[in-house]
Amino acid sequence: MADTKAMQDMNEIQRIRIEKLKKLEEMGVKPFCVQRYDRTHYSKTIKENFEELEGKTVSIAGRIMSRRGHGKVSFCDVADREGKIQIYIRVNEIGEQSYEEFKLYDIGDIIGVTGEVFRTKKGEISVKAQKMTLLSKALLPLPEKWHGLKDVDIRYRQRYLDLIVNPDVKETFIIRSKFIKAMREFLDERGYLEVETPVLHNIAGGAAARPFITHHNTLDMDMYLRIATELHLKRLIVGGLEKVYELGRVFRNEGMSVKHNPEFTSIEIYEAYTDYNDMMDLTEELISTSVERVLGTTKIEYQGQEIDLTPPWTRMTMVEAVKKYADIDFNQIESDEQARDVAKKLNVDVDKKATKGQVLNEIFEEYVEDHLIQPTFIMDYPIEVSPLAKKREDNPMMTYRFELFITGREIANAFSELNDPMDQKERFLEQVEQRKAGDEEAHMMDEDYINALEYGMPPTGGLGIGIDRLIMLITDSPSIRDVILFPTMKPKGTS
Repeated sequence: MADTKAMQDMNEIQRIRIEKLKKLEEMGVKPFCVQRYDRTHYSKTIKENFEELEGKTVSIAGRIMSRRGHGKVSFCDVADREGKIQIYIRVNEIGEQSYEEFKLYDIGDIIGVTGEVFRTKKGEISVKAQKMTLLSKALLPLPEKWHGLKDVDIRYRQRYLDLIVNPDVKETFIIRSKFIKAMREFLDERGYLEVETPVLHNIAGGAAARPFITHHNTLDMDMYLRIATELHLKRLIVGGLEKVYELGRVFRNEGMSVKHNPEFTSIEIYEAYTDYNDMMDLTEELISTSVERVLGTTKIEYQGQEIDLTPPWTRMTMVEAVKKYADIDFNQIESDEQARDVAKKLNVDVDKKATKGQVLNEIFEEYVEDHLIQPTFIMDYPIEVSPLAKKREDNPMMTYRFELFITGREIANAFSELNDPMDQKERFLEQVEQRKAGDEEAHMMDEDYINALEYGMPPTGGLGIGIDRLIMLITDSPSIRDVILFPTMKPKGTS
C-alpha cells in the first residue's frame, strides 16, 4: 500500500514538472535542445581563488541542489564536479523574463550561470547571476529532497542518484580512479609493459574458481569469461616480454558478500628472472607508494582502526602463523591422518581424504586470517592449494607462494611461478581428477599452456592484487559494493 502511494506521489510530481517544462517551452526555453555550454570555472576553483576572481565574470554549470528566497531576490546552490557554490539571483540583474523562467526551475535541474564573483554580507562566496540558462530539466525529484540517499538498495541500483546526493560517494570513486592511475604510473616508471589479454577463454584457468559460461555462435562452442589473466600473461613471459601487467575485470561465478562481487578488478604483474621475495618487495612498494601519492600518507583508518602501510611489512610462513594463532606446530605432524585428527579437535571441517597440506590451509583460514589486521605476508603454502607455484627445494610439500592480508582479508596472491612443464602437467592432471570428483573450482587442463612452458619460461615472479578490496581499505568502505560503480544486483522485485 505504501509503495502504491509513493508511486502515485511520484507520478504527480513528474506531471507537475512536465507542466513546468511545457510552460518554459511556451516562453521560448527549450533545455533539451541546448547543444553545449561554455563553462569557465568550477565551484572549488572560484572559492580557492576568490581574491583573484572577486568582481570578475565567470560561467559555471551544474545541478540545482537547493533553492530559497521570495519576491525579487532568490538563492540557489549549484553542484558541479568539484563541490557546490551559491548563486544570487536578483530580478534587477537578470530581468523580469529570466526571473519568471527561474521560478519554473526545480531542484535537480541542470543550469548554466554567468555572473560576477562576490561575497555576501554573511561572508559566503557566491556568484551574482547576470544570465541563467536551463540546460536540462529534471522530470523526477532527487531522493529525500537534498538531504542524502540512505537506502543502500537504491544507492547501488541507481548509482547516478547516489553520486548526485552523496558527495562522499563521489569522492570514493575519484580516489579509486586516482589510485589506479598511480599504480599504472608506478609500474610504467619501472619499465613494466601494460598489455591486454582475452576476456573470452576456451579454458578457464589461472585460479581456483567457478567460471561464467557463454556461447560463441559463429564457432558454435561454449567459452568462459576469464577467471584470471595469469596463464596468458605467462605466455607473454615465454615470448620475451619480460615485465608485463594487466589491469582489468575478471569474472567468478561464486557467492556474493561484502568482500566479493562476481565481476571484480584485479591487476596481475609478471617479471622474468625474479622470485616471490622480489614480488613481496614490489607489493610493499607499489601499494604504499600509490597510497601516499593519492592520500598523502601511508597511515590510514579502516572501520575505526589505524592501519600502517609503511614498509617493511610482517612476513611469516603459514606454518609459523598456525603455530602462533592456533598453537599447532605442523612441523611435528607426520601424516595426513594425524592432521585430520588435529582438525577434528579444533572443530575445523575437512574432507575425510584431506591431506596434511589441505588441513593446514583450512586451519589457517579458520584460526589465523582474522588476526592479520596490519599488513602481513603469509608465505609458503601447501602444494595442494598452489598448483601454479614452484615447489620449495627444501620441502617439496610446500611452495614459494605468499598472500598479503590486511584487516583480515586477502589483498594479494603471488608465486615463484612454476616453469617446469612436466611438473605443471602432473599438477593439472591432479586438478582434472579433482574436477571429476566434483570440485567445480579445480583447474582445467590447458595443453597450450604446457606447450608454451615446453619452449622454456625463465624463472619468474608473479603477483595478483584485488583492486576492489584495496580501494575498500583506503576509502574506509565496509562493503565491496561501495567501491564498484555498478555492483551485481538481483533484478528489482525478485526474491
